Amino acid sequence: MSVAGPAWKGRRVLVTGGAGFIGSGLCHALAAAGAEVVALDAMLPEAGANPFNLQDSGVRLVEADLREADLAPYAEGLDAVFNLAAQTSHAGSMADPFTDLAINADAQLRLIAALRAGSPRAVVVHASTRQFYGRPHYLPVDEKHPIAPPDANGVSKLAGEQYWLMEGRVHGRPVVSLRLTNCYGPRLRVKDARQTFLGIWFRRLLEGEPFEVWGGEQLRDLAYLDDVVAAFLRAAETPACAGRAFNIGGAPPVSLRELAELAIAANGAGHYVVKEFPADRAPIDIGSFHADDSTFRAATGWAPAVSLPEGLRRSLDWFRPRLNQYL
Repeated sequence: MSVAGPAWKGRRVLVTGGAGFIGSGLCHALAAAGAEVVALDAMLPEAGANPFNLQDSGVRLVEADLREADLAPYAEGLDAVFNLAAQTSHAGSMADPFTDLAINADAQLRLIAALRAGSPRAVVVHASTRQFYGRPHYLPVDEKHPIAPPDANGVSKLAGEQYWLMEGRVHGRPVVSLRLTNCYGPRLRVKDARQTFLGIWFRRLLEGEPFEVWGGEQLRDLAYLDDVVAAFLRAAETPACAGRAFNIGGAPPVSLRELAELAIAANGAGHYVVKEFPADRAPIDIGSFHADDSTFRAATGWAPAVSLPEGLRRSLDWFRPRLNQYL
């Protein structure tokens, strides 16, 4: 588990989406460092939240939806906010773009307003996505790459990010946006593929069933949870990051076929079948992607520490005795 530094002891922190995958990872790390942490989460069944994610963390969980809750009581006197509340399903965003927009943009404005009143100087680290870039013009993709979201989720998340960065420019709040690549690790949603394809791969491997690889030659870089949590903490701790959006990558890129073989090796057994992209997914597939995150590394000194084989092994080992709690 990533460990937050001693500077977090006694600091008041809000983690939105705190019962989800990355949010709960942050909650565990911050609480272990002595921070006073509130995890705020709508606990929507179609999202990544799971009450088991905060087990033994000592973190207070508040069930509240950013779209409608009175946020003032949770926005008072904060030192930092890690903002991970979001709708992340790409196919879901195309089926229901209005809900997607309400969660990823409208709700962000409500949180911004509450924090402006209650914690005007709190640092905010906002979870963003590499999906903005669409199908890459070149690899690796840096922050100067053209923006062309391929689906409704990319559009809504871009709006949310820009509202936060505007809050920094206009009101002087220290805001950092991290555009994440595919992330994986303990507490990932594994019962289906809503959060990431690796989730359902893990489930099938642990159940002894074949998993599907769509296409197979696309390249991906993957970031392990501990490295992602470390990046969020480093972003909050580094004043020079304020007002900027950064790519966050992970291990060196591999093809999906190579990833499938690595996952099987990490599990000790398993098999997969290669299939064409489903008709509803093909138009929004971005092809190969891996990020150039050298700007963030230079600004903070951060670098991924967990190799892909090791991260896959740790993930499967973590889920093996807990799988029923995540289905």
